[in-house]
Amino acid sequence: MLLYNLQFFAKDGPGGEKTEPATEKKLRDARKEGQVAKSREIGNAFSLLALFLVLKLYVGYMGNSFLGSIYGMYTQIPDFIKMYDGQVPVASFGRVMTDTILDMIIILLPVLVIGLIVAFVCDLVQVKWRPTSKPLQPKLSKMDPIKGFKKIISKDSIMELLKSLLKIGLIIYVVYDYLKDKFNHIFLLYDISLQQGVAMIGELSIELGIRVSALYIFLGFLDFAYQKYKFKEDMKMTKQEVKEEYKNSEGDPQIKGKQKQRMREASQRRMMQRLPEADVVITNPTHYAVAIKYDPDKYEAPVVLAKGEDYLAQKIKDKAREHHIEIVENKPLARMLYANVEVGELIPPELYQAVAEVLAFVYHLQGKA
Repeated sequence: MLLYNLQFFAKDGPGGEKTEPATEKKLRDARKEGQVAKSREIGNAFSLLALFLVLKLYVGYMGNSFLGSIYGMYTQIPDFIKMYDGQVPVASFGRVMTDTILDMIIILLPVLVIGLIVAFVCDLVQVKWRPTSKPLQPKLSKMDPIKGFKKIISKDSIMELLKSLLKIGLIIYVVYDYLKDKFNHIFLLYDISLQQGVAMIGELSIELGIRVSALYIFLGFLDFAYQKYKFKEDMKMTKQEVKEEYKNSEGDPQIKGKQKQRMREASQRRMMQRLPEADVVITNPTHYAVAIKYDPDKYEAPVVLAKGEDYLAQKIKDKAREHHIEIVENKPLARMLYANVEVGELIPPELYQAVAEVLAFVYHLQGKA
């Protein structure tokens, strides 16, 4: 007879199918590893939109500034030639070029800063501010060629390919829809001046960029919804994983049960040790037993020294007989004391009268005042 381990035929390997939602601990651990539900498309889309909006407002000043920097560089060239009698040192000319490039970077700096801020805010909104350096740490598993090949041919890679094809198709449609009425203007580029042509191309590019960015944002939100769904599915756990995590975090239930049992036994021993001090044991008579003591010098009201149900109630009654403590049957009072007063607590005022009557009866039997 051949024996098979049926776990090997279960989905997702040993432990069975991943049907249980991820626990808080697993989500926290995933967060520490840098695994979060985030769409890069949203950050890219808003950054692209911010870029074209800034260009639309800033392009005139930026173009004039660029022209001014280039003009300033060229106006210095004759002065250098005269200064060095036609032999301009490379180092001096390099300084002029460096200064010009720095001026251009400063002109572009607002556009770059706004793009970085927008991308940062988009990530912050998606995943909150909890930075971690673990994704940057080198791991040998990332260099595994087999895992890399599996990633290339996987459900995720196919989905990314489909998303890319969808984006390209929609962008082509948006571009064509916008430019189909502008072809007459584009064909006039040969008949207008260079400055007019640059201005027209710039305006078309910015308007087209804004439209493509708006489409990109819409696709980004769709991708974000998909990433959240995918992350939730990827984080699911098998029933066995949930049990193992509970054992690791909370302890083995069997061990905890034994610890609670030992604590109960210790509490019962302490309770039984104080039982001989009781004045009376009030019973149900078979199910409940509650031991009461009243010492006006110590307590404002009678106190419950011990209580028990069924087997423990019988032990309390046996201990009471052993120490000649009166046992009084009062079913309603025994049930109320057992249900409402813990060991070591004073009885509540609403039970004063009933308990006082029992104590008076016991004191009468014992010949006490």
